[in-house]
Amino acid sequence: MAKKQIHLAAHFPGVNNTTVWSDPASGSHIEFASFRHFAQTAERAKFDFLFLAEGLRLREQGGRIYDLDVMGRPDNVAILQALAAVTDHIGLAGTVNSTFNEPLDVARKLATLDHLSGGRAAWNVVTSWDEFTGENFRRGGYLPKDKRYLRAQEMLATAQALWDSWPADEVVADAASGRFLRHGSDTERSGAGPSTDAGRFAIRSDQFDISGRFPVPRSPQGRPVIIQAGDSEEGREFAASSADAIFTRHAELEAGQEFYADVKARLAKFGRRPEDLKILPAATFVLGDTESEAAENARQVQYQQVGPATAIAFAEQVWNRDLSDVDPDGPVPSFDPKTADDVDSGSHISKGRASVRMYKDPVAVANEWRELGEREGLSLREVVIRKNGRHTFVGTPQRVADTIDEFVQSDASDGFVLIPHITPGGMDVFADQVVPLLQEKGSFRTEYEGTTLREHLGLQPSPTTVAAVSVEA
Repeated sequence: MAKKQIHLAAHFPGVNNTTVWSDPASGSHIEFASFRHFAQTAERAKFDFLFLAEGLRLREQGGRIYDLDVMGRPDNVAILQALAAVTDHIGLAGTVNSTFNEPLDVARKLATLDHLSGGRAAWNVVTSWDEFTGENFRRGGYLPKDKRYLRAQEMLATAQALWDSWPADEVVADAASGRFLRHGSDTERSGAGPSTDAGRFAIRSDQFDISGRFPVPRSPQGRPVIIQAGDSEEGREFAASSADAIFTRHAELEAGQEFYADVKARLAKFGRRPEDLKILPAATFVLGDTESEAAENARQVQYQQVGPATAIAFAEQVWNRDLSDVDPDGPVPSFDPKTADDVDSGSHISKGRASVRMYKDPVAVANEWRELGEREGLSLREVVIRKNGRHTFVGTPQRVADTIDEFVQSDASDGFVLIPHITPGGMDVFADQVVPLLQEKGSFRTEYEGTTLREHLGLQPSPTTVAAVSVEA
């Protein structure tokens, strides 16, 4: 029986604590050369797609810019559009927030990316919980959880309606010749023009009340690939009903198998097949020529990622107070965190701070950290490393290739979104040392067989619909 094929993606880590910023090999996160190098390495390795996150506001903590993170967050869709010109095959996926963006703008940008790339665009649909990010937008504030997912679902449905408002066989004007050409071909249709319904839409729903004509003709994929990030009950249902891939976090084989079985089982009620949704956990990796060397390399990376200041920043997110007078190399604080009952919400360290972790029960987390520190004789910094700095794959290239293959063949995932700790060159070693081993196993492509991201992922073509669309709540 043919082996199940592995799907791999590369995440350029611009909005998290994964990257070691202080390493001499770490390059710019603003200059285009960094993104080009990263994308071309992933394409050389025959990855399915490149993934860029979205940053709608610089992170802050305690009223100060969180300077342990990268400074500056350029528009990710604009970067992907530029990367379309310097790559030929790799998919181009970007996060676009459904809470603070509008459907026509999102649909137009992604349809444009799909045209520019020849059918390689993908949208990672996310929601936002924090009012802090909302301050950057006219509407401001934030949505309660049920409304966040309702808006995400309606945003996606609306974008799909806009993309589908141009039928697959609609004729469009060729600007160069002035003739009308059938979209996607060179067939001249003399004397004919687009139908009166081309691009027309009318959307009436809880979140949107819009109508008009969508300005971008149907793109090569029809609809860009849809990715959803999240492990919650709402997220799983959203992915099962609407997504082509789900971006999740499961580093253990058994936990991965449980998540995989749960989400795949939800597809049938939406009339979908198990292969219609790819499950792609995020994964970090550290390699070495021997197992012991890889373990030592991983330890060094962990200590680079979680320096003393970072350890205190993570601890403040649990204790909800200023811990600048706490020794990160001393014991875990013996006092309890502040809760909502102790201080007003505006003074919380992590309240409304974009991309900063929120804990539902900080007292329980603090107790867990203290118990771990006392039981194993760990400092506060070492506990933070244990809780936040673990790498998914550590070992020789052969060990890492074997483990990735085991996850996929045993239905713990369909592949991985890989996040290196050095950018832009951190993916080079994986491309050169691990990918050839996966190819030798027969579980990863040696060449691209299709031209679109849907083909790379083994997905069915997107559905086509009538030109005029009306969605009523």
